[in-house]
Amino acid sequence: MASAKMGAVVLVSSLLVLATICEAGGLSPTYYSYSCPKVSAIVKKEVYKILKKNPNLAAGFNRLHFHDCWVNGCDGSVTIKSTPENLAEPDAFVNFMLRAIPEIDQIKAAVEAACPNTVSCADIIALAARDATGFARGPTWSVALGRRDGRRSVATDADTQLPFPNFLFSQLVQNFAAKGFNAREMIVLSGSHTFGRTHCNGIGPNLYNYTGIDDLTNPNLDPAFAAKLKKQCPKGNRNNVVNMDASPNKFDNKYYKKVLANQGDMISDDELIRGPDGASTVQYLVKPGSSWFSEFAAGMVKMSRLSPILAPDGEIRKTCQVVN
Repeated sequence: MASAKMGAVVLVSSLLVLATICEAGGLSPTYYSYSCPKVSAIVKKEVYKILKKNPNLAAGFNRLHFHDCWVNGCDGSVTIKSTPENLAEPDAFVNFMLRAIPEIDQIKAAVEAACPNTVSCADIIALAARDATGFARGPTWSVALGRRDGRRSVATDADTQLPFPNFLFSQLVQNFAAKGFNAREMIVLSGSHTFGRTHCNGIGPNLYNYTGIDDLTNPNLDPAFAAKLKKQCPKGNRNNVVNMDASPNKFDNKYYKKVLANQGDMISDDELIRGPDGASTVQYLVKPGSSWFSEFAAGMVKMSRLSPILAPDGEIRKTCQVVN
């Protein structure tokens, strides 16, 4: 009996040591195994509940994760709302009409009810992006957890670090290289534009101000497509909504097909086939049986590990839009 008790003590001690190592050493898929073992199930349930009502929001969750991680790392700062003293990331020009922030707080409330003060907003955003992509019949991946929430959220950080929709191929490559991604990974992750929608705010430069020249339409665009797009986005309109492809609620290869047909909504879409090896890469990714899904999943995993804040730094926000 004494031996059994001693064994139990040793086992518990070992588990505590393992948890400490995971916390100190970095992210781990099992980070919440003891503190909040059902977190992944809770997040998935809430995400699916939200998307059954509005399936187009799947892309919103995916974009939110990208816009979080690309600005000073995956720290949940993308959801912090502005104050009179600070214009925060959601109000950056590049984050025009950013979606899914209220829904992240809805998910956070469900997680808080089960595990108070335990799971970061940054981790919830990462899980929600994965689950939303899967809901849209896209790839899935293992999410390493253990991020803490940051307290800095400044609009100018977003506007200087995120790629803009009018970027040319060389600018996209440079932007992604600054985060440790190569040109192929940039093209692969750009495939997330296969679901969701965009606003005329990002399309306008492709139709009326190509390369900064007033009234110049991108000469690479299919003329019939450009004419159709101009009807959807009259000059000066910022708010009209355009579906990214013909199946905006499904993660498929129709976006790449559009790009190859010279029908990119934004300059950055069209530019995927304008740089070295860009066209051949897109031609491969669009083929049935290509490795696009697995490469996309790998890219999302890599992105989700960008400069996380680890304990004891940062905080666990009670609500995702306000720092503690």
